[in-house]
Amino acid sequence: MARELRGFGGKAVPVEGDVFVRSSCQRVVAATIEALGRIDIFVSNPSRNIRGSILEYDADAFDKVIQATLVSGFHMGQLVARHMVERGGGGKIIFISSVHVHIPFARSAAYNAGKAGLNHLSFTIANELTPHRINVNVIEPGWIDTPGEHEEFGTEVIQKMGPTLPWGRFGSPTDIGKATVFLASDDADYITGTSLLVDGGYRMRGAVE
Repeated sequence: MARELRGFGGKAVPVEGDVFVRSSCQRVVAATIEALGRIDIFVSNPSRNIRGSILEYDADAFDKVIQATLVSGFHMGQLVARHMVERGGGGKIIFISSVHVHIPFARSAAYNAGKAGLNHLSFTIANELTPHRINVNVIEPGWIDTPGEHEEFGTEVIQKMGPTLPWGRFGSPTDIGKATVFLASDDADYITGTSLLVDGGYRMRGAVE
């Protein structure tokens, strides 16, 4: 990825860390500022989903999913927000949530709860950072064709399901990337504290005549 960005003439400095651990988050933010001088755009997309029936769901697994989908967003969001405020305000913070916020999918209690919490956390951050003119928004992807989905459901199932979705296909990482670029741009200057559902109509699936 860094090599690809450099190929476009940009500056890219990979910074390795574990966003599930507070001390590691601090190192990631500090190393990024040291390498680039400042942070103007932050996109938060750490996640983990361990599926299972609520009657049999392991308590440790629940904690791990909440840590991945919600707590890591708090750590990185807070640290980046502090930097943006300290350097004089302005900036874009974008959290990647999920259509799960709207649909209580079975066997995903922890993930559903974590993403719903992430939305409200994001809106609260947006509220508090408004005086500093820091835009904070959420993107809610629908069913996206990623390696993880192939691993979870199998490629054959993914290929069969795509044409049955409202838009006739799965979403792609590019779809989410374009939405992210928009929210990170000056065109979204007057947008903060809101969520953008990028799901090809998935939420409306089943709502047919």
